[in-house]
Amino acid sequence: MAGRREKVQSIRGSRIAIAIVIGVLVGCVFAFLFPHGFFSSNLPIQDRQLVKKNVQAGSSCESPERVNMLKSDIASLTEKNAELQKQVRQLTAKLRLAEQGKDQAQKQVMVLGEQHKVGPFGTVKALRTSPTVVPDESVNPRLAQILEEVAVGKELIVALANSNVKSMLEVWSTNIKRVGITNYLVVALDDQTAEYCKTNDIPVYQRDPDEGIDSIARKGGNHAVSGLKFRVLREFLQLGYSVLLSDIDIVFLQNPFEYLYRDSDVESMTDGHNNMTAYGYNDVFDEPAMGWARYAHTMRIWVFNSGFFYIRPTIPSIELLDRVADRLGKEKAWDQAVFNEELFFPSHPGYYGLHASKRVMDFYLFMNSKVLFKTVRKDANLKKLKPVVVHVNYHPDKFPRMLAIVEFYVNGKQDALDGFPVGSDW
Repeated sequence: MAGRREKVQSIRGSRIAIAIVIGVLVGCVFAFLFPHGFFSSNLPIQDRQLVKKNVQAGSSCESPERVNMLKSDIASLTEKNAELQKQVRQLTAKLRLAEQGKDQAQKQVMVLGEQHKVGPFGTVKALRTSPTVVPDESVNPRLAQILEEVAVGKELIVALANSNVKSMLEVWSTNIKRVGITNYLVVALDDQTAEYCKTNDIPVYQRDPDEGIDSIARKGGNHAVSGLKFRVLREFLQLGYSVLLSDIDIVFLQNPFEYLYRDSDVESMTDGHNNMTAYGYNDVFDEPAMGWARYAHTMRIWVFNSGFFYIRPTIPSIELLDRVADRLGKEKAWDQAVFNEELFFPSHPGYYGLHASKRVMDFYLFMNSKVLFKTVRKDANLKKLKPVVVHVNYHPDKFPRMLAIVEFYVNGKQDALDGFPVGSDW
């Protein structure tokens, strides 16, 4: 047994030795034939040059049209990629603004000034008005020079007029002069009005030609011209001036600057005719079908009059002018309705309300013609009150009523108002 085992081991050792010898010989052969290695990517120089020529020959097979097409496709894809990146940036910005919306008011307060602790009960008072803007004379140097000469205390009365209201303009300007007001300016919307003002010593400003506005200014009626004022007034505010905007159908009986509070962005005459309608009231809506909850309480106020208001040069005021002018340029709407909607509509889903402070003027001092002809002229005590201005806004026969108002309040003719109906014949 021992002899057989030794014999088998001897045979195995011989086989292993033979395999090793064969492996070494094969390795030598491959080393001689492939000195750079069998799997090496480093080809001989001649081989690499041959490959390069073949690649160049292959690329030269592409036609110029094909190359141009590929370049065009690349350019188009690059442009689309840039547009998509822009959309991503815009959506990201909108998302960021939406996330910030809830605490936007607090951030605005922080920007406006130093934070304060809350005082004792009954002593806390919020800010009533916004800070004025920094004047920018580069907006309109010519107007800036005129305003520097005309305005008093950085404020003035401004009225827009064309030749259609020449007779009313005469009454308007005559009574302004009689009261002693010097800080007023007429924005002439046509050459005839500008010439009339210069001839009659009325401070006047005529805008540079603008066909988009001038076509309305020359031919438009009261409502059309009224809509222009929101675009025109913007430059006055940008220049840092507070404006008491006045329609031409207004009779001045006292100096209005002595009766302004100047504590709000907008201070306006009202179309209301008593304390409730002018200053607001709780109006109850009755819906019997609701049973126990049939009575719904609502808040009501009659609109501000867009023909006579004092506006300060603040960011909310300019935003108001921009909003109204933009809507009137797109919609066929009454400027006074749009003016009030932008002032009063609160923020709600899909809409950001205007954050402007507002004040209603005393409706007996800044009187509309409904108050005068419906109430005041029939009351012995109220007839003794002398208003600051009277606005003939409720009646179409404006010129004769303006003359009657002058006769009553200026010349003392007690029956001057009696011949007119409360309303109109329309």
